[in-house]
Amino acid sequence: MYKVKPFHGAGGAVLAEQLPTCMYHLPSLHRQHPLNASPPLQEEVDPSLQALEARQELILKRLYELKSAVDGLSKMTQTPDADIDVTNIIQTNDCSLTANGADLNVMLGKDYGALKDVVINANPSLPPLSLLVLHNLLCERYKILSAVHTHSSVKSVPENLLKCFGELTKKQPRHEYQLGFTLIWKDVPKPQMKFSVQTMCPIEGEGNIARFLFSLLGQKYNAVTSTLIDSWVDTAIFQLREGSSKEKGAVLRSMNAALGKAVWLVGNELTVADIVAWSVLQQTGSANAAPANVQKWMKSCENLAPFSSILKLLK
Repeated sequence: MYKVKPFHGAGGAVLAEQLPTCMYHLPSLHRQHPLNASPPLQEEVDPSLQALEARQELILKRLYELKSAVDGLSKMTQTPDADIDVTNIIQTNDCSLTANGADLNVMLGKDYGALKDVVINANPSLPPLSLLVLHNLLCERYKILSAVHTHSSVKSVPENLLKCFGELTKKQPRHEYQLGFTLIWKDVPKPQMKFSVQTMCPIEGEGNIARFLFSLLGQKYNAVTSTLIDSWVDTAIFQLREGSSKEKGAVLRSMNAALGKAVWLVGNELTVADIVAWSVLQQTGSANAAPANVQKWMKSCENLAPFSSILKLLK
């Protein structure tokens, strides 16, 4: 072992040690600079570096566009509906934009460069009219890429249902739209919807899908109003459409009483409850036998463009 001279002396005193004088002396980095000192000169940016940064930005933008296109194709090939003939697209249409697209980013989450897609499977033997009405309402607010497909499980679909989103229009690049809305006519017991196709469990039932789509319009209600709306939606689906004749009569009387006090089923503005109830009355053919207030309310619905255009599908 090497023997080292002690650093501490008797009583804990520190022994003086002569430091070498051959080291360089440097100014302290912790001292403040004098007030009259001139600031350091800024280096000039190399033009070639600026050009490289601009090129990188352009490449990133093109990558985002490619990501959007690939994301849309993957959603079609990774679902149970992969046996759809993609070349047999019936139509697409470009809906007008009347609101800021930031609303969708707040409600659905922002994913720059990727189009948000709603994919709905529905049986053409019982078309979900409420979902078609909501599609029209969404088109008034957002720029939507709409499409209709026919699944191999369905032998034939009426021509009016194949054109339920309007006539064929010129397509724009996919990334220029805010929302994708794809309707697939398929042999399913009840409508099914997926929003995030890779990760989301399907939402089943016309009423549940209608609630989701109506929420994209951005309306907010208090707890009492929301409960009343949900109650009318469930009543329309499970009693007015699927219930016995006695249950249907009771629902029509309740609707007649509620519409005698207000213009719409819940308050003084249109809600998803009105859309679903109107759809069920049209599906079941009970519109002509409805009480007076219900008849007046149905005419109020059909005076609105989103309803009147769907009503033409039934003729």
